[in-house]
Formats: sequence, C-alpha cells, structure tokens
Amino acid sequence: MSPRLLPAEPGGVPILVWARRSPPGAEQQLRHIAAQPYVVEHVAAMPDLHVSEGIAVGTVFATEHQVVPGALGGDLGCGVSAYRFDHPAAALGPDVLRELLERLAQVIPVGDATHRGRGLALPPELESPPLSTQKLRHAWERLAPRHLGTLGGGNHFLELDRDAVGDLWLLVHSGSRGVGSAISDHHQRVARAMGEGSLPGLRVDTPEGAACVADLELACRFVRANRDTLAARALSVLASTLEVAPDAASTVDLHHNHVSREWHFGRALWVHRKGAMGLEAGRRGLIPGSMGTASYVVEGRAEPRAFHSCSHGAGRVLTRREARARIRPAALAQALRRVVHDSGRAASLVEEAPRRLPRHRRGARG
Repeated sequence: MSPRLLPAEPGGVPILVWARRSPPGAEQQLRHIAAQPYVVEHVAAMPDLHVSEGIAVGTVFATEHQVVPGALGGDLGCGVSAYRFDHPAAALGPDVLRELLERLAQVIPVGDATHRGRGLALPPELESPPLSTQKLRHAWERLAPRHLGTLGGGNHFLELDRDAVGDLWLLVHSGSRGVGSAISDHHQRVARAMGEGSLPGLRVDTPEGAACVADLELACRFVRANRDTLAARALSVLASTLEVAPDAASTVDLHHNHVSREWHFGRALWVHRKGAMGLEAGRRGLIPGSMGTASYVVEGRAEPRAFHSCSHGAGRVLTRREARARIRPAALAQALRRVVHDSGRAASLVEEAPRRLPRHRRGARG
C-alpha cells in the first residue's frame, strides 16, 4: 500500500498517511505536529491512525535535536509480548479456559488494582534507578514495586489465542503504569516551561532534555520488566495447568510508545512513535486485532518513508466515551459468545468492543 501525501503547509513538513482514510480530527492533529519547528523530513501516519490526546495514535515523526515528551502519551513504553506453545489450542475446552481465566485473575491484578503492602521485589537494576529528580525517585520507590506485574485497564489485555495451524499463544499488552505516568507528567511540565513549539520539545543537549531522555529510557526498562513479570505469572499458570512451556524462538516483545535514536535519511535522528512499532527488516512484530478478532505476527520491511515503522493495532472506530454511550453490555456479551472472558467486567469492556471499536482489549480469551 502506497501512502497518501498531504502536502506541507507553510512552515511545515509533508505528511505521509498509510491509512485509507483519516478519522475525524486526526488530520488536524497530524498537521499540528507537522508544523512544529523541530520536526524534520516528514510525518508518517500508520494504518491504525486515530485521534488521541496530544497527537494522534499511529503518528511517527523525527527530530534532530529535540525530545518531545508530550508526543508519546502517558503510558511510556507500552507494548506487547507474545509466546507460542507447541500445544493444540483446540484441546482447551470451555471448562479449562474458565479455570485458566480464574487462576490468572488470582495472580494478575487488573484495572486499578495493584499489589498490596510493599509490592513485588524489583529486578536489582531497577531498585534505585538514577531518576532526574528527588520527586521522581520517591514516586518510583512508592509505585514501582506495587505496579510491577499489574496489567492495568483501558485497552491492556492478557489473552490466549489460536494460530492458523492450531497452536496456542499467550499475548500480553501492558505499559509502564503509574511509573510512566509520573515520568511523563514531570517532563511535559518541564517542556511547557522551557521547550520549543506549541507541542513543546526539549533540546537533548540541555540538562532538561538529557534528563528527559534518560528518564524515558528508565520507564521503558520498567515496562519491559512489567511485561516479563506478567508473562512469568501467566506462564506459571499454564505450566501447572497444561504442563506446557513456550517456544523461546517464537517470543516477540516490542514497545509502541517511545523515542529512539536511529539513523534515517543519512543522519542520526530522534524518532518518536506514538502507537507505532519500529521494525527493522526481518524482525518479527505483533499487531493485535480487536477483542474477539485475529491478531497478526508480522515481519518488518524497513520502509524508509515510515521510519521503519508499522501499525501497533487494529485502529479505533469509536472513542471510549462513544463506545460507552452506544454499545450495551448485552450487545458485547452477544459479540463475545464464543470467547471466554470475565462477564462481570462487561460494563468496562464495551470500551474495547470488537468490530465497532477495533483495537486492543482487556481480559483473557480462548
């Protein structure tokens, strides 16, 4: 699919759109980021483009000297993991799936739930990370142990799937939880006070910009540990119930809200991705479908015009608010009648209903 070109407006850069159509408001958000003084080359919009806070989900752009904390969303480092098992998914009947769902719910906090007390032990390298301010260090000490190994809400999910040949897969989608939110909020405040542009960017050769880059990297390290912990707990449940272990060679793990120093168009650039995966040629990625529909294991093509990026999900037809207003829990239950899920959470799951609202989802399915 060739991208559509939205010509550059005065003072801005061109926009390349891989989506067949731009949802209402998304083109305006693309033009806003394309007009920022620090953006170079062009802006790339992925096929799952949709409106979001700050800039549209599915936006990829690059700078030469700036980091833009407000362009990455509050859930820094959010991403997906996938594990394949040499085990027939069809062997898991409804009763087994319900047992797995119940056992997973016992070991993985969902929604606003966190671990009680002091929480979990952090990996040694994350126990006392060198965050840029004392306030952030205190927030890390308070939040990281209690949020490690928690799924979160919204479109985060843990689910079981079946691939085209019938093998079982475990998929995990989660982010940096309260840790990432605290880091994002802090650096967005700094950028508003000292940055350049109407969506402020910080020069990376200043103390404030360098601190932002370092803290964002720590958030991504935490989120990787979070997904690893979620997967370890889920894999333990599957091992004890089904006596299965994942095929390590098939494992996939990628961020889709992050900034990365990369080489494009003959120079080193800071590539910002909000709701987009960076995939080099031949590297495997995962594009989750909507709740109750297929997900896709993909391989990178290193499309230079997309800054070697691809979509991170199926997109969104309705906002969460629109979905809550227009989709009844009973309609969701009908749509998911072949999916084992927590029916008690139907009122919140309508935000991620399949087909009408194609994107990610929360819960486990078989």
